Amino acid sequence: MTSTIYSGGRIFTAGTDTWAEALVVDGDTIVFAGDATAAAAIAGADADSVDLGGRLLVPGFTDAHTHLIAMGEALSKVGLTDARNLATIQQRLRQARATQPKPTRLLGRGWLFDSVPDGTPTAAMLDEAVPDVPVYLDANDYHSCWVNSAALVELGITRDTPDPHGGSIGRDADGEPNGMLYETAAHAHAWAFLADATSDADRDAAVERTLAAYSAAGVTGAVDMAFDELGLAALQRASERRGGVLPIRIAAHWFIENTGDDDANLAQVSRATELARTVRSPWLRIVGIKLVVDGVIDACTAAMRHPYADGTNAQPIWSLTAITPVVTAADAAGLQIALHAIGDLASDIALDALEHAVQANGDLQRRHRIEHLEYAAPGTAERMARLGVTASMQPVHADPAIFDNWAAMLGDDRVDRAFAWPEYVEAGALLAFSTDAPTAPHHALDNLYIAATRRSALDASAPPIHPRYALPLDEALRHATRDAATSVGEENTRGRLETNLAADFAVIDADPFTQGVESLLSAQIVRTVVAGMVQHDTGVL
Repeated sequence: MTSTIYSGGRIFTAGTDTWAEALVVDGDTIVFAGDATAAAAIAGADADSVDLGGRLLVPGFTDAHTHLIAMGEALSKVGLTDARNLATIQQRLRQARATQPKPTRLLGRGWLFDSVPDGTPTAAMLDEAVPDVPVYLDANDYHSCWVNSAALVELGITRDTPDPHGGSIGRDADGEPNGMLYETAAHAHAWAFLADATSDADRDAAVERTLAAYSAAGVTGAVDMAFDELGLAALQRASERRGGVLPIRIAAHWFIENTGDDDANLAQVSRATELARTVRSPWLRIVGIKLVVDGVIDACTAAMRHPYADGTNAQPIWSLTAITPVVTAADAAGLQIALHAIGDLASDIALDALEHAVQANGDLQRRHRIEHLEYAAPGTAERMARLGVTASMQPVHADPAIFDNWAAMLGDDRVDRAFAWPEYVEAGALLAFSTDAPTAPHHALDNLYIAATRRSALDASAPPIHPRYALPLDEALRHATRDAATSVGEENTRGRLETNLAADFAVIDADPFTQGVESLLSAQIVRTVVAGMVQHDTGVL
C-alpha cells in the first residue's frame, strides 16, 4: 500500500515531541511523525503527498462522554437553548407545529430553566402554543422533561401516579401534575414511552446523523455513557451496513438503573459483564457500566453537602448502601465504572464506593472515572488522584451563556469553585474532556475554545466566568485527544500522533496557536481520518 505524507503545515502530536513538520501514514497506522526530510525518506518516492497549506493537523478528538442515539435524535428536534424567554420558546413550537400538518407529537430539546418565568415550567405554558398534540421538551441537561397537557394524558400521568425512586413528578398546589418530570420520572415515563414509540428505522437515522456530525467535527472516537440494548442493536446495524466497520471508534458504558432491588441491580452488572466479553471489535466495545448518582444543579437535583440558595436539597439517586454492591461487583468483573456525580455529596458517595471496591477486591488493574464534577469540595481532586480515578469533565457545560441559573441555584461561595479543571491536573488525576452531547453542542472546537478561555462559544457578549480556571491551549487539546483516549484504556493505540499508533487525526483550516484562540470559533474541520481512511473531507486539501 502506498504511503501518504502530510506536510506544509503544523502538526500537533500530543506526544513526547509536541510538534512535527510531517506525518507519514501507511495503511491504518502512523509510521513517522517528525521533520520533513526524514519523513520524505521514510515515505519513499512513490508516496502520495498532501499539502496542508499552513493548516493545523491534530490527533482526532475523542468525545469522552456522549450519548450517541440521543445526540442523533436531538439533531432532529426543535432547538431551544438560545430561546431565552417563554415567548420565544412558544413561537418556535408554533412554527414547528405549522410545518407538520399531522404530527403524532412534537419534540424539542435544550431549554434552560432561567428562560422560563420563575424557573418553573408548566404544562399550561406549552398548551398556549401547542394544545392539540403531545409536546415533549428535554431540558438542556437532559435530567428533566417538560410536557404539555396532551402529553400527560398520553403518558397516563394523574394526581395518583406515584413518584418513582430517585425522581419526582412536578405538581401544582392542588397536587395535580404540572407538566414537569424530574430525573427518574423523566426516564420512567416520558423517555421510556418515547423509546417504545421509536422504530429501529428512526434509531438508524439518528445514528447516521450522529456519525456524520462527529466526522465533520473531527471526532474519531466516542465514549457512550448510557448504552442499552436498543443502542447496541442500532450501532451493530450501522457497522453491518459498512461491512463491519464504523467511521469512529466507540467505547460504551452500560447504563445501570437503580431499581431499588439489589438482586435486580446486580443482574444488570452481569449483563454488562457478558457484553464486555462478547462486544469487543476495534470499532465498538462495551468497556464498563454507568451509574447516575445524582441529578443536576440547574434543577436543584444534584446531591449537595449543604442546601441550595432556596433552602432545599436533593437526595442522591444511589445511596452509598445501594451503590456499593454494584460498584464492588463491577470492579471485580474488570469493568470500568463511570459515576455521574455533579454535587459534592454525590462525588463523596462515588469515591466511598470505589474505595470499598478496592479494599474488597484487592490489587486489580482498574481505571474508574467520575463524570462532570461540576462542584466538588476541596480535596476531591487529591482523593481521586490517589485512587487513580479519571476526572471526566465538559468545558461546554461551563459556557458563560448558560451559567447564571447554575450560579443562582447555589447562591454562595461554592460558585467560585465551578468547573475547576486545573485542580485535577495539579493533583495528578487524569483529566478527560468531552461534550456530553446532546446536553451541549457536540462541536470539538467550541469545546476547546471554552476550555482555553472560559468565554462563551454561544454568546460573544457574555463575560468570561472564572478565567483563572482556563487551561493553556496545548493542555486543553491534550485533554480532548490523548487523555480522552487514555480514559478508556487506549493510550497505547491512539490519541497521539506517534509511530505505530492509529492514523486517527483531523485537519483544521486555522491554526489557533499562531492566529489566536478566537480563531477556533470560525474554524472548520476540513478532513477527518480514522484508521487511515478519510471519513470527512471538504475538498480543500
